[in-house]
Amino acid sequence: MALKLKRKPKVIKTYRQSVPAMRFVGKMYGDHDRGPNGMFDIRWGEWHSNGWFKLLEEACPKADFENADACVGLMRWKGDGDDKEPFQYWIGMFFPENTSVPDGYGFVDFPASDLGVGWLYGKESYIYCKEHLAAKSCEKQGMKIIADDQGACWFFERYACPRFAAPDKRGKVILDICHYVEKE
Repeated sequence: MALKLKRKPKVIKTYRQSVPAMRFVGKMYGDHDRGPNGMFDIRWGEWHSNGWFKLLEEACPKADFENADACVGLMRWKGDGDDKEPFQYWIGMFFPENTSVPDGYGFVDFPASDLGVGWLYGKESYIYCKEHLAAKSCEKQGMKIIADDQGACWFFERYACPRFAAPDKRGKVILDICHYVEKE
């Protein structure tokens, strides 16, 4: 009998998180910025090797909500129909609203919101591009994922430490996937 390897990640925790109005500060990328594997890992490598996260942490005040200090891969997706717009992938961090933005960075402002948070558990090489698993888990718990005023959905990967940075004895990590959901 052959041993089956479990490669499929799973959502091990789902919850609602209320966050204050905040400003995301980072750099925006599009599909043309993807690496040869179709992912944005090359851009993440640039961020780490250039010290861009450290610069942000030194230049901007800390936000005050759980996991506010995490690095974030923020995504904007708008439809497949006639109103489709280019996919956006931002790398950066969340800060308090009205934070001054250092030169070379862009920003996106978000009002006070509720997030549907899903903890995606698995080997790092298998947990990316699985936002739909967290969305499905949020919906099962009665949360409704919402779009912004322009009809675009925003969601993000939150690399919270230590659960992402320190693999467990099975070599698995937890990546937070956060969707904006209707407030209670």
